Amino acid sequence: MIPEMPSVSQLSQVISQAAAPAFLLGALAAFIAVLISRLNRIIDRTILLNAIADDDATKSRLKADIPRLLRRASMINRAIFWAVIGSITITLMVIVAFVSAFFHIQHERGVGVLFMVALGAFVVSLVDFAREVRIALSEFDHYA
Repeated sequence: MIPEMPSVSQLSQVISQAAAPAFLLGALAAFIAVLISRLNRIIDRTILLNAIADDDATKSRLKADIPRLLRRASMINRAIFWAVIGSITITLMVIVAFVSAFFHIQHERGVGVLFMVALGAFVVSLVDFAREVRIALSEFDHYA
């Protein structure tokens, strides 16, 4: 048996409660775009350094930067992964809110847990990003 449809006021309440997660989802999307841009720059730099001939004495010293670039790429990759996990969790949270409104189910605990998981994933992503930025600011960048 299908439960009665939620009223307009109930749906309006769910939509208003979904506004904050929607803003967080937008922020995560913008953050992921920044991370992907940084990853692209790291990849381009790695390709450029790998193209330097080993017998080019003036530029071959720059190849020593490749392991650092690979570490940075790994950190950015992890940051992207955790930001995507946070985005998926936020999306699931909004879906749970609407499904629970349709079936008249209490959803506060589930939504609360999903929101905490999303924020936790975002924090892990930010930590990886901060670690990558710190490595990026090393003295090697001043000699390129």
